[in-house]
Amino acid sequence: MGRAIRLARRVVAYEWGMWRSLTRWTLRRPYPVAPDAATFAYVGGVQPILLAFIALSTIEIPILDVILRHTVDSPTIRHAAIGIGVWGVLWMVGLLASLRIHPHVVDDAGLRVRNGVSIDITVPWAAVADVAVRRRSLPSSRAARYDEDDPEVLNLGVGSQTAIDVTLREPLSVPLPSGPSTEVREIRMYADDPAALVDRARRHLPTTQPKR
Repeated sequence: MGRAIRLARRVVAYEWGMWRSLTRWTLRRPYPVAPDAATFAYVGGVQPILLAFIALSTIEIPILDVILRHTVDSPTIRHAAIGIGVWGVLWMVGLLASLRIHPHVVDDAGLRVRNGVSIDITVPWAAVADVAVRRRSLPSSRAARYDEDDPEVLNLGVGSQTAIDVTLREPLSVPLPSGPSTEVREIRMYADDPAALVDRARRHLPTTQPKR
């Protein structure tokens, strides 16, 4: 019962966060960051797919309406089906908005790794040993998963890929949607411009690290 309640709360929080993101994106009101902070997008890995789904789903709504008008006598059923279709389109736009309005952030506090409203992890610079560009493909599109070959590596992928390896000075537990992670010694993440993020991040490391 407790697990079901926690899951329900996560679903509600996710839904609310996504609609809030859509509102802020529509009004062009991004969340504020520190004056010296730099933001980095990661939506490029999934944006083409999301835009294709949004376009197809939008086209399907009037087609579905025409079909239902000739096959279903009940206006209630027809209106409900159209309403669900419109909600689905807005949901996908909201998902895209959440990815755009919650970028990765590099500032004096640390490296803030995000994925929409579901993942928000800040790794302080004192905990980072190195940051390097390395592109990898993942076997799954899940936003967060431990590496199959090394359980001390956490993959925070986008579009089944990562592009940056963040090596930690010592094992660290980070917050995930399902709860705190097990201790990991490396976090792999994705950014549209990994070289720019790594260059900015290296300026904050306690000691200068040689590039790989």
